[in-house]
Amino acid sequence: MTTRREPTARQMRLAVELRRLRSAAGLAARETAALLGVSHVQISHIESGLTGVSEERLRQLAANYACSDEKLIHALVAMATDRTRGWWEEYRGRLPTAYLDLSELEHHASYRWDVDFLHIPGLLQTDDYARALFSYVNPEFPEAEVELRVEHRMKRRAIIERPRPVPYEAVIHEAALRIRVGDRAAARAQLASVLELSEADHIAVRVIPFDLDGFAGAGSAMVYAGGPIPKLDTVVRDGPHGTVFIDAEAQLGRFRTLFRRLEAASLEPERSRDFIHRLAKEL
Repeated sequence: MTTRREPTARQMRLAVELRRLRSAAGLAARETAALLGVSHVQISHIESGLTGVSEERLRQLAANYACSDEKLIHALVAMATDRTRGWWEEYRGRLPTAYLDLSELEHHASYRWDVDFLHIPGLLQTDDYARALFSYVNPEFPEAEVELRVEHRMKRRAIIERPRPVPYEAVIHEAALRIRVGDRAAARAQLASVLELSEADHIAVRVIPFDLDGFAGAGSAMVYAGGPIPKLDTVVRDGPHGTVFIDAEAQLGRFRTLFRRLEAASLEPERSRDFIHRLAKEL
């Protein structure tokens, strides 16, 4: 197979999972290569995402690793044989790779959770809100660069607006709802948009109010994308050095627990809509 110059996050996830299976089987890369009759360089390239892997070869690897998890094998085969070239590919070379990786992750997600404390989650943002946000965070950007990012962010909303949308739940702190990222009119339009979207059956918006006692979870912002099986879920967090994709099983369990705690601390969707409606009337 052709060697890739820059594997996507999805391709890297497949590579990581295959490496984990080999490690769990107690085999070195050279031992795996010998079992398959290939060079250890080929195994190294597969496990670093530099080359793909066929369904037949993947099933050979799983058999040699004594993996009996059929759901996992089926999911990995689906990842390995996927040839989707999504809409995000038109932005390759024009936007940071992390933007494209997030779009691809969302496209394949079985469900999406968002937690945010300072901003409206990206999937719920209006174009004016996103424009104000990108302009403020990157004041040196020319208008064309800002508009490119706004356009990309608006296209990401396809996953909650398409005929078969992804189930989506957002937990938003009151601070994010009150902070005027744009002007008063943009803030009013943003809250109205959140209210409208929250009426959909597949979307749940929950609010964490300021007056909640004993709340210490303000550093828990996250994007959680459900995979075909829980082992293939992914958490995305923005850090000081860029976007981080988290896929270690223990970490995923911790973030699932954290989300459920935040969900339990928030207002029910109906009360949250009433809360947002009151805030909108104040503007």
